[in-house]
Amino acid sequence: MIGEQTSAQSLYRYRFEEPWSISISGGPTQYFGELYSLWKYHEGIQPDWNANIAIRRTMGTRLRARAEFSYYQISGGDLPSDRRANRIPRNLHFRARNVEAALLGEYHWKPVKLYNITRNFFNLYAFAGVGVSSNNPKAMLKGEWIDLRPLQLENNPYNKYIMVFPTGIGAKYKLNVYMDLTLEMNYRWTLTDYMDDISAYNVSEFYMDLIRDYGTFGEGPNPDRLRLAIRNPNFLTPDGEPNVERILQNGGRIRRGSGLDERYDGYLSFNVGLEIYLSPDIWDNWIFRNRLYEKRFRFW
Repeated sequence: MIGEQTSAQSLYRYRFEEPWSISISGGPTQYFGELYSLWKYHEGIQPDWNANIAIRRTMGTRLRARAEFSYYQISGGDLPSDRRANRIPRNLHFRARNVEAALLGEYHWKPVKLYNITRNFFNLYAFAGVGVSSNNPKAMLKGEWIDLRPLQLENNPYNKYIMVFPTGIGAKYKLNVYMDLTLEMNYRWTLTDYMDDISAYNVSEFYMDLIRDYGTFGEGPNPDRLRLAIRNPNFLTPDGEPNVERILQNGGRIRRGSGLDERYDGYLSFNVGLEIYLSPDIWDNWIFRNRLYEKRFRFW
């Protein structure tokens, strides 16, 4: 009888619904834009990385709300591109390290409003939301990473912070009463074509402004604008400086973007992580806490 009561108490201690959880995850991130075209030219994966922390709360039988914060890197370059894309002569590249904050809703295939001990061992879910990301593209010039946004290379200012719309799918596997293993694919749609600092097809509309800022031999007020806007070796001098005479003769018909209208940039992430449910007795049952108690009362 005593054994049955003890067993019942042991099971009853896990009969709680814990709506709150916290998760950490990380994985590769892939940028999509003017400097990368996986779908059209099959250029292979050029991954960067990201790290994510999130807080979730159960809102209904299959619904959960989530607030998350991410730090991620994206990059792209013309040199590894498919030759059919005719992008290699541009010789452009960029790198960005941004932060993102987002609010999302999750819809789960199986119910999530359950006692933790009866939580499903495997569950799939879809999610969508809205967020804000910083936008800080950089390019290498003379061994130094230069901020591109303040230079306005295309005479078109863009915001330091942009709207993002995360959408994706995920899966969870129950490791124990308190913890799940998570796997997630998340694509962020945006409303900007300047995550890579490139949008215009060529420099014909603004090349004269670039040349004025450069001067004849780099003595102008902002020569780095032309140096970073035109990297095509056909329009550079032997020492790597812009060939102003050749640019003028060409009339600015030097390719820069893809030429597609209304094409916004975006990025995709694949993350693996751990989700911990913030149960009332998680600390009392934590392995290190138990061992401390064992040592404290071992000789009583």
